[in-house]
Amino acid sequence: MTTDGTTSAGTDTPARLFQLLSLLQTPREWPGAELSERLGVSRRTVRRDIDRLRDLGYPVRASQGAAGGYRLVAGKAMPPLVLDDEEAVAIAVGLRAGAGHAVEGVEEASVRALAKLEQVLPARLRHRVSALQIATMPLTGGDGASIAPETLTVMASAAAGHERLRFAYRAGDGTRTRRLTEPYRLVSTGRRWYLVAYDIDREDWRTFRVDRVSEPFATGARFVERELPKGDAAEFLREKVYSGRPSYDVDVSFAAPAAFVAARLPAALGPLEPLGEDSCRLRCVASDSVEWLAIRLAVLDCDFVAHGPEELVQCVRDLGERLTRAAPGP
Repeated sequence: MTTDGTTSAGTDTPARLFQLLSLLQTPREWPGAELSERLGVSRRTVRRDIDRLRDLGYPVRASQGAAGGYRLVAGKAMPPLVLDDEEAVAIAVGLRAGAGHAVEGVEEASVRALAKLEQVLPARLRHRVSALQIATMPLTGGDGASIAPETLTVMASAAAGHERLRFAYRAGDGTRTRRLTEPYRLVSTGRRWYLVAYDIDREDWRTFRVDRVSEPFATGARFVERELPKGDAAEFLREKVYSGRPSYDVDVSFAAPAAFVAARLPAALGPLEPLGEDSCRLRCVASDSVEWLAIRLAVLDCDFVAHGPEELVQCVRDLGERLTRAAPGP
């Protein structure tokens, strides 16, 4: 026992703070006496540890009275969290699903968070995450090819750490090459992932479809980040990948609220124009195939009218006739 009432088990302040934080992250209020007993320290030490957590940015609220205690509440910023094994595995599996299947709106954040988590995930837990993912199958996937989360996290970590990245790449015509790059950013289009990087051997900026990448690994060689010609990876990708494709003006009206339709269409198509509480219209310039757009419209679960272009109108008409023939009447 020390002079302030702590036991020998409570003398390791960092370890004790982590244990205290782990307890406080349970959504309940902890009486000071119970925390003191759990940690093997005096109530005075508990109060000091609470103050240390507050200094670190954790919003701990104290209630007064005989039944008073401590509770971790929401603050203005997101403080670091302490996860047990099961929680870490659950979050990693969820992030892998969000990253690998391009859940629109969260895919890039999923990759960044997954890279941070897997960097510190113990080997035993990393094995559990991989085993669980192999043993399960998602009910639905995105429109594009699925990507191994490990590929994305290696690339994201290399870009964040300014490490040169080497990988095998298969071009659209099937040609296979080895590339040494300075990775700049990963960009998701909702259907596919792309890496924007400076190609060392070709001495120029390139974009790479991540589903065509294999065997990526960070070399450990650091580099000073170059200035991207366009300054924005998404704009650079748009110019490189889509500028040469034919585009067309889309005009489609929907018998559903704008919020309903927007949640079911790729954000890249642009904003919807509300026409009323139960109708909206989409006017945009698209470069994807009209066949792909017609299928996306057909599965929206609401009535719509394709006004243009004529290629889209004809494609929707042909798709409707084909589906009707596929389900003949009695």
